[in-house]
Amino acid sequence: MGDDPHYLSLSAASKLLGVHSTTLRRWADDGAVPVYVTPGGHRRFARKDIEALAARRPISAHALGSAWAARALAQTRNDLAAPATRPAWLASISDEERAAWRRIGQQLMGVVLHYLNSPRDDADLLAEARRIGGEYAARARQAGMPLTAALEAALFFRDSLVESAMGLPEEAHLRPEASARLLRRISRVANEVHLAVAAAYEPSP
Repeated sequence: MGDDPHYLSLSAASKLLGVHSTTLRRWADDGAVPVYVTPGGHRRFARKDIEALAARRPISAHALGSAWAARALAQTRNDLAAPATRPAWLASISDEERAAWRRIGQQLMGVVLHYLNSPRDDADLLAEARRIGGEYAARARQAGMPLTAALEAALFFRDSLVESAMGLPEEAHLRPEASARLLRRISRVANEVHLAVAAAYEPSP
């Protein structure tokens, strides 16, 4: 991926966008921009994602998606930290695995955010959601998690995304049709992830 012309380093992507690298790093960590992390821990950005973002900047034009992403991240972190809401499956994975899952979650958040801002069903984004679901399932299997636990973890994050979206209409003064579209599109991406997880656990023919 390092020499792949379809991917950009953090510095190259920042230059293309005309923003400081710390700004792009923050967007990526917040899930506002899809990011791919190499085994060595380096961020790589798909050129098409950066070019699409550059074409529709400023990013503040997507205030709704950004507000949802911020709420979803905060709620997920709170639920994982609070003893009353901390899921049982969390105890079965190591700190290293949790860090890997956080990176996968950031990638998925970026996909959902872009899908929310897309005027139509984007096949490439849905395919990326399936890829992320497959990667998540592979890590869950390596950790010895049964399918029910893997799906429980996926549903935990889905619930956080949906609950965060349900809190936006009053705050953002959304019309009912806009709120319904937001929920439908979150569910559309989440469905692809869950189907990919289930498929990864199916026995080979």
